[in-house]
Amino acid sequence: MTRRIVLVTGGAGFIGSNIVARLAEDRDLDVVVCDRLREAELGKWRNIAKHPIGDFVAPEAMFEWLEAHRDDVALIVHMAAISSTTEPDADRIVHSNFTLSRDLFRWCAERKRRLVYASSAATYGAGEHGFDDDNAYEALARLRPLNAYGWSKALFDLFVVREAARGYAPPQWAGLKFFNVYGPNEDHKQAMKSVAAQIWPHVRDGHAVQLFKSHRPDVPDGGQTRDFVYVRDAADVTRWLFETPDVSGIYNLGSGQARSFEEMARQVFAAAGKNARIEYTPMPPAIRDKYQYFTQARMDRLKAAGYAAPMTSLEEGIGDYVGRFLSQPDPYR
Repeated sequence: MTRRIVLVTGGAGFIGSNIVARLAEDRDLDVVVCDRLREAELGKWRNIAKHPIGDFVAPEAMFEWLEAHRDDVALIVHMAAISSTTEPDADRIVHSNFTLSRDLFRWCAERKRRLVYASSAATYGAGEHGFDDDNAYEALARLRPLNAYGWSKALFDLFVVREAARGYAPPQWAGLKFFNVYGPNEDHKQAMKSVAAQIWPHVRDGHAVQLFKSHRPDVPDGGQTRDFVYVRDAADVTRWLFETPDVSGIYNLGSGQARSFEEMARQVFAAAGKNARIEYTPMPPAIRDKYQYFTQARMDRLKAAGYAAPMTSLEEGIGDYVGRFLSQPDPYR
């Protein structure tokens, strides 16, 4: 009997584990996780503890494992990356986010295996060229990310588009430009958790929460906006791509609507049944010049490709996140 395998790199991480959970709903599918769990106390292993997985692979053994199972691999979902926007080691970032991704893309192209990978809205930089997921090489080359993380993701997007134009690409390849994702299984991210997760302990305990002051005269304190997208949508889009092998390209993955950090905080208070208490603190000087004041995904291309499900609103997403996860003794999906 032929096995159907989906390998998820970074599958014990935040977005990756939610994708694993969604794919594992199909009991005829072997979902294999490639990741590092590190310290048990951080609880990263709990992100995948509720779901049957077909195997667990260490990153250094990934290509050997892929060769041994190449005929059964239906799709590789490449979520593994250094995602910290403040990581100081640029060599480490480019090795993890570009070099490894490049080698995996080439493996998929040579062996005719499908690939979905994580790009990022950080590729858009300050948004001076908008947030349109134009796949033209020239449009991608115009983008100016604000940090090494965003640059490494933009570099890989350019590589993929160039290789695809040369006819050297997997039978399906799809890059997902994730905007500000929030939801269950992000606790191990610590300082890189979403605002909702970071302020939850304060909201729960009845304390005020702190947001950054604005350092632009045209934006009020707390009025900085992001396109907040619920991680459930990220998992659903990935599942749709698995079921739609004729779709390739780079696509925005956001809600399509910019909302302020103050709105996000107020929704967390509302979901907890508490009155909002918000205070403002100066933004650290080290990040002021690299700070995005606005992001909003254009979702036209993904819809045109055939994805018809509505994206989750901030109100619904925060309500679900608080009610089913953050407020529970076991907050893992």
